[in-house]
Amino acid sequence: MLFVWYPNCNTCKKAKAYLDSHGKTYTARDIKANRPTEVELRTWQAASGLPLKKFFNTSGQLYKSMALKDKLSAMTENAQFALLASDGMLVKRPILVLDDSRVLVGFRESEWAAALE
Repeated sequence: MLFVWYPNCNTCKKAKAYLDSHGKTYTARDIKANRPTEVELRTWQAASGLPLKKFFNTSGQLYKSMALKDKLSAMTENAQFALLASDGMLVKRPILVLDDSRVLVGFRESEWAAALE
């Protein structure tokens, strides 16, 4: 299991504490130091079943400073993936990659509990 997180993010800290308190074994990866590749993002997005828009960290400073709220709808999917891969701080976190067909984005305890049973 791969846990993609940003150590300074409070939601990520809660997710990590949840995994630890439930005895889950995972590989942690700092999203800023080791950002996801475009191929990984494409794979995770497909496995998550979520629209690509849900992979953007819409509450982040970089997202806001780039005014992406107004720009994303005019961008192609390829351009959006390339943008996400350019800076880990644009990517919503945490991401929990359970396997090739199950990926969770963001931390909702009930969703994680159901997926980790």
